[in-house]
Amino acid sequence: MNSDNERHSRGRKQQNRVEWRREQAQLLASHGYSQRDIASKLQVSIGTVNKDISFLREQAKKIIQEYIDEKIPEEYEKCLTGINSILKESWDIANNAKDSREKMQALSLAKDCYSQRLDLLTNSSVISDSIRFIQKSKQEIENISTTTQTEQELTTKF
Repeated sequence: MNSDNERHSRGRKQQNRVEWRREQAQLLASHGYSQRDIASKLQVSIGTVNKDISFLREQAKKIIQEYIDEKIPEEYEKCLTGINSILKESWDIANNAKDSREKMQALSLAKDCYSQRLDLLTNSSVISDSIRFIQKSKQEIENISTTTQTEQELTTKF
């Protein structure tokens, strides 16, 4: 039983070291360090850094995909629901207003709601921008992968 606990403890420590190393590799990469420099600073092989960065890249892809698949549609629906709720309330106020100024303000709000709803339903620029960003990011990832492979090839030659 004690050896099981020791193995579990060693495995957890190893996992913590890997997570720390990956965080450091990501931080250094974000500061413009090459994989060779990162490997030198972390005192690991370039292959290890490459594996860590590949792991982090895949993890980021999953997070982005989850955001696109789950979060954006949910937020979109919340916005539409909120706009529709405000629109209904503004019409209720406009229809029951005793003061013409209050009625005009409610109608102005209703007009703004219609405009916002139309924008949300028809203006695909936000979604298009997101798709372009994702495509550009994928291209950048491919470029990084190509650079990584070139660095590895150069490293193995020397």
